Amino acid sequence: MTNATAPFQSRILQTLTERGFIHQGTDLAALDARAAEAERTGRALSAYIGFDCTADSLHAGSLAPIMMLYWWQQCGHRPIVLMGGGTTKVGDPSGKDAARQLLSDDQIAVNMAGIQKIFARYLNFDAASGQTAAVMVNNDDWLSGINYIDFLRDYGRHFSVNRMLGFDSVKLRLEREQPLSFLEFNYMILQAYDFLELHRRADCILQMGGSDQWGNIINGVELIRRVDGKEAFGLTTPLLTTASGAKMGKTAEGAKWLDAARLGVYDFWQYWRNTEDADVGRFLRLFTALPLAEVARLESLGGAELNEAKKILATAVTTLCHGAAAAHAASETARQTFEEGASGAGLPRFVLDAPTPLAAVLLATGLAPSKSEARRLIQGRAVRVRDEIVTDPLYVLTDAQFDGKEDFRISAGKKHHALVTATGSD
Repeated sequence: MTNATAPFQSRILQTLTERGFIHQGTDLAALDARAAEAERTGRALSAYIGFDCTADSLHAGSLAPIMMLYWWQQCGHRPIVLMGGGTTKVGDPSGKDAARQLLSDDQIAVNMAGIQKIFARYLNFDAASGQTAAVMVNNDDWLSGINYIDFLRDYGRHFSVNRMLGFDSVKLRLEREQPLSFLEFNYMILQAYDFLELHRRADCILQMGGSDQWGNIINGVELIRRVDGKEAFGLTTPLLTTASGAKMGKTAEGAKWLDAARLGVYDFWQYWRNTEDADVGRFLRLFTALPLAEVARLESLGGAELNEAKKILATAVTTLCHGAAAAHAASETARQTFEEGASGAGLPRFVLDAPTPLAAVLLATGLAPSKSEARRLIQGRAVRVRDEIVTDPLYVLTDAQFDGKEDFRISAGKKHHALVTATGSD
């Protein structure tokens, strides 16, 4: 293992280092030499990251690997997106205290379709663009046809159970005395085989991923060396948490999904607008394509000016994920809501066609993840209806709140708002 400390010759490794993506890697000096030579001669190297299909969307915690693939392409190389149609049937034990729920083939297909469309915002898949065109593959194409006996004979002998027990994905689970099925134990072997297949099929020399994937990646690098006698590399990102220690992409309100159908664009924009002060510079480097000189300027700001940097962060991240028009609309909604005191046309809406408990409206508009949490917010004096604090958990919204207007605003805390509209309002 080597760490990224010294300057690199290649544009890609220098870019990934400067923007804070590299945690550890296998023989980074050799990878740098390969990449630098490829860049000098106009050749594209292939690297991949795998994404299992456990939900129909990725969340903000997946943006670091997505952005690694983005920069891999921007620096003149070919990114490969591996859909885990096969490995999702097994379940990655990394970072988990219990086995993942086994999904049907139909549900995996639905989830895969939802995930696939996210990448079109970040990567260019047009084959006409040449050797840097991104590629998307499904590991079920080769895993589903494996003959178990042949697979064990040809590849199982290259894996040491003693060593596998020492990798974090297994060791931590056992140390916590949580059960680990034989099915899950096989996951790292299948991931290593994925790398071997991509090396053979697409001349893929690098697997990238989060730091929790280090053991799995190492297995793939070594399997390629042992079976084919070829050189391959691994690279991981740091474990991403906020300055206060929260896991990236997860909040008390739930996951911050990248699909607008799961999380509205305005709420996505607000998530980044509410970034902790200490994270602004780091997130600008990791999750936007802004030039580093501009990032340095923005993270040097203080006081009220830092809020402007947060708005730039939110708009830049939202532009990459949802497009410039949607990002502008979310930014404008926030400006109207907070700076002009207007309702804000882009806020979540609830059509009130009958008297409805406030707690139910908070849940329906995404201002609370559950009715029990909604009631807790109300009792904690965190909820306002038309800027008036409501403390009764049984409070019911009726036509009387409109007071001759087409809509009114409800708020949970200072930063989360929704509109309640009358039936027939635009």
